[in-house]
Amino acid sequence: MTAKVIRVVIADDEPLIRAGIRMILTSAADIEVVAEAANGREAVELARAHAPDVVLLDIQMPVMDGLTALGELGRSVPQVRALILTTFGEKENVLRALSGGGAGFLLKDSAPGELIGAVRAAAAGDAYLSPAATRHVVDQLASGQSGRSAGRAEAARRRLAELSERERGVLALLGEGLSNADAGRRLHMSEATVKTYVSRILAKLECENRVQAALLARDAGL
Repeated sequence: MTAKVIRVVIADDEPLIRAGIRMILTSAADIEVVAEAANGREAVELARAHAPDVVLLDIQMPVMDGLTALGELGRSVPQVRALILTTFGEKENVLRALSGGGAGFLLKDSAPGELIGAVRAAAAGDAYLSPAATRHVVDQLASGQSGRSAGRAEAARRRLAELSERERGVLALLGEGLSNADAGRRLHMSEATVKTYVSRILAKLECENRVQAALLARDAGL
């Protein structure tokens, strides 16, 4: 059976950035770039016209920024999965992207393989959050919560009590912002096995993404 080709729209106001992203994505046999946009408004129009599987959105764009375009996509073409791709890792952008219905958040200095993996994950219906972005936002949020309350810490520890020892080990590495691959190397496990553990952990803890799980691990002092 022939694998389904993932159709992608790239939105970035810098032509060289778009060209580089296109080159990376089209190196994968299962990804096709169907259109490019120079601003958020064009991205929404092209998504309506081409009905891609995934739209890659830069945040800082003229006419309409990526986060505003994310909201427009959710209203007009809700079946399209949107990945935020940016150089800005501030916690507000990450949280707005996730709360706005984004399928994930990826920093522009991510490795090519991570970009391809994020597009595949988004197309498969999974949420993807760059480990670097996870680490950044968790550190910022944690620094703004000086003096973790005893009640909050105890509540987090009660939730973590449902996890096995191995799951707690994986969660601790999520709290450090490690990728599945890096966590696997640390624990001498395959990346696929770590991914299975992460999915199980998120389900048990009723967390929507890695950031929520990482913050819970921090609250519990894991």
